[in-house]
Amino acid sequence: MLHSLPRTSLFALLLLSYVVAPSLAEEVKVPKKENFHLFLLIGQSNMAGRGKVTPDDQIENPKVLMFNKEGQWVPAVDPLHFDKPKMVGVGLGRTFGLEVSKANPDVTIGLIPCAVGGSPIASWSPGARDKATNTHPYDDALKRAKAALKAGELKGILWHQGEADSGKGKSEIYQQKLTELIARVRKELDAEDVPFIIGQLGKFEESPWNEAKQQVDQAHQAIAKSDGNSAFVSSDGLTHKGDKVHFNAKSYREFGRRYAKAYLDLQSKSGDQ
Repeated sequence: MLHSLPRTSLFALLLLSYVVAPSLAEEVKVPKKENFHLFLLIGQSNMAGRGKVTPDDQIENPKVLMFNKEGQWVPAVDPLHFDKPKMVGVGLGRTFGLEVSKANPDVTIGLIPCAVGGSPIASWSPGARDKATNTHPYDDALKRAKAALKAGELKGILWHQGEADSGKGKSEIYQQKLTELIARVRKELDAEDVPFIIGQLGKFEESPWNEAKQQVDQAHQAIAKSDGNSAFVSSDGLTHKGDKVHFNAKSYREFGRRYAKAYLDLQSKSGDQ
């Protein structure tokens, strides 16, 4: 039947199946709660991922799962997120999960994608709505996290956000806002000591940082230094996809490895296995 379709129609059909495949994945059986280590992925578009997806990014690994839009545990393949379906792509989450899985072979990793592209930190507060996506980033993330936690144990929160707050009037209060957010999320999820991993904004030669972005970066680093259960992940050497904002797929994968190393270093210091 496929052979009888015009070439353009066949291409469109294949592309459609490629894009929707993750959401149609069959729900899988999860391990015992203590052996299911969960990670909440929050922030804006560079957490959601905007890299080009390849077949390798959709290879399933039974040890790395994701909590999909429908609230089902399915194999973690890119794209993980669903904030802006026409834009989502490779992010840092899947590589993070694979790397942490390698270091902890006796457990299964569960990723809870909740990032929303373009969302300022103001929308990551109770009751706040993101106009562009007509969602409530904070409320939605907490609802999804609590549903996911019925199956496993929260082991970390991954954060990449700040581009939307790199402007006058926002960057000056960013450190206070993020500090409050971290405390609020930990309290809501009854995880006072859960690691909070903060990724650095992209540093691209073609787009030098302004003073506001420097303030956001300083806030990220200051929080990581003052909070014993937080870590800062450098974006040194990573490149953008051509838009001077979002990383390319290769850089997202490298960023995922760096996030994993930061988490594993914290895990090693705390003795948490």
